[in-house]
Amino acid sequence: MTDLLALKQANAARWLNCKLTRAGAFTSIAKHLVAPDAKARYQAVSAQTGVPWAVIAVIHEREASQSWTANIAQGDPWKSVSWHVPAGRGPFESWDEAAVDALVNCPPFAAKNTDWTIGGTLTLLERYNGVGYANKGRPSPYLWSGTDQYVSGKYVRDGVYDPSAVDQQLGCAGLLKAMMALDSSISFGRPPVVILPKPKPLDVPPVPKSGPEIPRTGIAAFFAFILSIIFKRK
Repeated sequence: MTDLLALKQANAARWLNCKLTRAGAFTSIAKHLVAPDAKARYQAVSAQTGVPWAVIAVIHEREASQSWTANIAQGDPWKSVSWHVPAGRGPFESWDEAAVDALVNCPPFAAKNTDWTIGGTLTLLERYNGVGYANKGRPSPYLWSGTDQYVSGKYVRDGVYDPSAVDQQLGCAGLLKAMMALDSSISFGRPPVVILPKPKPLDVPPVPKSGPEIPRTGIAAFFAFILSIIFKRK
């Protein structure tokens, strides 16, 4: 079973350290993803699902090369019943309807995600494609292709991993970085603050204002004894 917390931490660290190795290609595609008309459509789906519009945009690019005739669930035409996983979806009335279905009703159920920090976002995107790379201890090309965090290794078909194959598509992490350079409204929040309950006060009895004299011992007891003898003689 994949340790999602460890994967979030690994992806957040890679994000901080990664550099784009195909910067020009990333910028070229990012310009289309942040274009006003495209952004408005992504924002409309975001309003219905709670998934950030930039995340929807990079899924659209990665799954369907930003084709408005293709479903972001797997790249099949949304006007037909899908045959790739997730299969059996559709047909739909519009790209938007298909996108909402993909985010709400299909694994990894992105609309239920509550962690939109960069580590949480990248891990959600990795789960969208599958955690097979994470289970091998390898960076996912779905995220890191086109950056210095990825060299080779690819599932060339379902269940078949080729360590020497190189993914030619641009990864989601690099796309997000290129989009952020063009659109300052894109940001990722801090991890949620965990508020711990206040500790219960210790049940310590109050100190009495007056009470029995505390017995004296040692030197204090000796001087008390001498003083009592002197005052008795007087």
